[in-house]
Amino acid sequence: MKLATTTCDFNKTRSTAEERIRGLYGAGFRHIDLSDYNIPGDTARFEGENWREEAKKIRYFAESLGMDFVQAHSPGGNPLSRDDKFDKLLETTIRSVEVCAELGIPQTVVHAGWASGIGRDEYFERNLEFYRLLFPVMEKTGVMVLIENSTKANMGGNWYFLTGGEMRDFIDYAGHPLLGAVWDTGHANCEGHQYSDLIALGDALKGVHIHDNRGKLDEHMPIWSGTINMDEVMEGLIDSGYVERGGVFTFEVDSTVINAGNWLHRRSEYKGGGRLLNPPDEVLVKAEEMLHVTGEYILRQYGLFEEGD
Repeated sequence: MKLATTTCDFNKTRSTAEERIRGLYGAGFRHIDLSDYNIPGDTARFEGENWREEAKKIRYFAESLGMDFVQAHSPGGNPLSRDDKFDKLLETTIRSVEVCAELGIPQTVVHAGWASGIGRDEYFERNLEFYRLLFPVMEKTGVMVLIENSTKANMGGNWYFLTGGEMRDFIDYAGHPLLGAVWDTGHANCEGHQYSDLIALGDALKGVHIHDNRGKLDEHMPIWSGTINMDEVMEGLIDSGYVERGGVFTFEVDSTVINAGNWLHRRSEYKGGGRLLNPPDEVLVKAEEMLHVTGEYILRQYGLFEEGD
């Protein structure tokens, strides 16, 4: 089973995709989840006329290190809001799918929208209207789009996919062969269930976001920092057929250490010096090495680690 992680791991200290990829490589990772979620720098470089050349630079850089891309994440936003930001969200999402094709990335996560005061049927219908706008670029490029589960800790009273069963029902409702699902273990931990959801997703499960929390907030912590039972997750991945289908074990742990402005846990203010306000890159490097050690141990316990990764 391939072991991967997201370029988000180095967002705090590195400004380009190439610099982040080098950080993953140094920690031992050889498979990349390219994150374009709320990253203005990398989003902007794909907006101009030379976006294909920019994408090729990233691809050639990764290939020079013997690395490949297994997954991506599109820019974030709420497609159900249909506010003045919608056109930009649609434009950047379509471009992110095109970038995936240039980089050889087979699939990318595109979040569904959320809304309050509606029921399941309307929620399905309105989200399908959005995803239908992506079908042409998906069919042109062959890139699969994945919906993702969330948690009430993030969504409050808004309608969103919280269970594997809901996600599978929507995928069947949409009826498009290039629409699948990514299962987020941290979001699921806040909801209190994993195995049954993975089984319910079945062959619609195409990717995972592996991270931990303490069951209350979406903290994106390393495994064993929180309350996830990883045996439940691993057995769900095996019994659902995900492992047999070549599914990748992909971390989304971007809070091994946090910056002062972390959206969940802001560091207390002090009027004196700020030399220790945020973690330095060298600490993130060590944390990334530990992340790889953790992933390798988990996969080896189930006889799934691919040598050379």
